Formats: sequence, C-alpha cells, structure tokens
Amino acid sequence: MDVSNRVSNGSSHWVTEFILMGFPGIHSWQHWLSIPMALLYLSALVANTMILLTIQQEAVLHQPMFYFLVFLALVDMGLSSTIMPRILTMLWFNARTISLPECFFQIYAIHVFLGLESGIFLCMALDRYVAICHPLRYPSIITEGFVRKAAMFMVLRNGLLAIPVPVLAARQHYCSRNEIDHCMCSNLAVTSLACDGRKANSIFHLSVAWIVLGSDMGLIIVSYALILLAVLKLHSAEAASKALSTCSSHIILILFFYTAIVVLVMTHSAKVKVPLIPVLFNVLHNVIPPALNPIVYALRTQEIKVGILKLIRLAGLRK
Repeated sequence: MDVSNRVSNGSSHWVTEFILMGFPGIHSWQHWLSIPMALLYLSALVANTMILLTIQQEAVLHQPMFYFLVFLALVDMGLSSTIMPRILTMLWFNARTISLPECFFQIYAIHVFLGLESGIFLCMALDRYVAICHPLRYPSIITEGFVRKAAMFMVLRNGLLAIPVPVLAARQHYCSRNEIDHCMCSNLAVTSLACDGRKANSIFHLSVAWIVLGSDMGLIIVSYALILLAVLKLHSAEAASKALSTCSSHIILILFFYTAIVVLVMTHSAKVKVPLIPVLFNVLHNVIPPALNPIVYALRTQEIKVGILKLIRLAGLRK
C-alpha cells in the first residue's frame, strides 16, 4: 500500500496528541529515576542561580569573560527546564499525554538551547585566545559591546536555524501510532511515528547539527591549538602554567559537552540493541552539563569561589 493510501485510510484516526512512554524496557520501575533526576535538576537551578547572584554582587566579576558565564548559566537553566519539568510530571503523576504544539515546541527549544550552549563555548574560547595570544589588544577587542553583539548573534543564529526542524516534523502525517518510546519529544523519536517518509527532516536535522555544532567545535579546536602554540613559546614555566590554568575549567566542560554529543550520535547511528541507552543518554546530556558547569567554574575560578563563599556568609548572617 502506498503512502497516500495509508494517510487517507488513517485520516479517521488522525493523531491529536502524543503519549510519552518514558524509558524503554524499564517502564515498571522508571519512577525511581525521578529521585536522581530531580536532584540533578535542582542542583542545576541552584548552582546556576548562585553563579548569577555572585557575578551580580561582586564588582570584580563585572568583566566580559564573566558576562559569558552569565549567559551560559541562563542557557543552562533554560536547557534543563525544557525537559525536566515534563519528565518529572510524567514520572510522578503518570501524565504521559503531550499535545502536538507542545511537543514540537519542545523539539525547537532543545535545538535552540543546545546550539546556544555550543555558541557560548565558542565565544569563551575566542575570549581565552585573545587574552593569551593578544593580551595587549584584549581590552579593545573583548568589550561589553562585543559580548552583547556575540550574544545577539548566537540567539539569532540558533533561533532561526532551528525553526525548520519542528516545522518539517509538524508537516508530516501522523495517522496511526502516537506512542513515543521516549520521555521527551526528541525529533528522531517523533518523526519515526510519521506515516510518510522523514528523509527531508532527517537531512535538515543532520545539516543543522553539522553547521552549528560542527563549525563551533572546529573553531574551538583551532582556538585552543593556537593557544597551545602561544603557551609553548613562553620562556617562563610559571607564565605557561598560569595561562593554561585560566583555560582548564573551560576545556573540561567543552570536552564533556562535545564528547557526550558524539557518543549520542554514534549510539543513534549504530541503532544499539538496548534502546534505553540512547534515551537515557539523551536526557542526561540535557541536565548533567547545566548541573556540572557552575560547579566546575566555582571550583576552578578563584574569583567566583571567593564570591560564592561571601554570598553564603551573607545569607547566613541574614538568618
């Protein structure tokens, strides 16, 4: 039977909502996952709020490199909030149904925030490149105006490029199955339910991923290669160590973010026999970085560490 006949015959059962099935293979006890996930989500919200308050309170942190960190904290809170409230609602209250507009909006939001996170890492890599390789020109290049323009460009780039992904998904015909074997509206999981082909959606999805994440990752690698060459030319071991230490926290977060994406793409491409692995990994990739990023910066950046301790002491005195 061809596609047009299937769509026509199934039109009387047109899908008006999707049902999130949760984590495949563990439906009977998946509600226990709500405890660690709720803790991760709470940690992400609290830790990023602490970063925002610390940078706001401490005048010494009112610098472009820390403004990028403010942007990262806001994006992290948005990224985790696109999926975690819905997942926790599903696990706690068995609220599995999700409307088509809400589902497609979640697809859009996930793509936008992931692209923004990647873009911020690129901006931070550029910031460190200029600071280490062109220190005398740093104050004239990395200004507050530069930060505003970079933030605006990243919002426009990711906001516009992500639009066709949910639009193409919404244009497909959903006339039979409506059970998503996932706990969130993943583009691939949703379009796999369509009665017609999803080739155009898949091609655009992969193209956007390569254009946005691939180009960002490539430029970050180039930036740190140039930084490493500049550091190797330093005659002072102490100066080289100090230069690398300013990049250490950034490198840790970049490695985790992009390694997780590569592993996720590989598990999807390989069509692993245990579907729980890519689903769980997909969820964790949207909540672990937001919880991890502020902790790494708090531990590795002395100014932020001091500011957070001061904020905690002030909160204690007010009590």
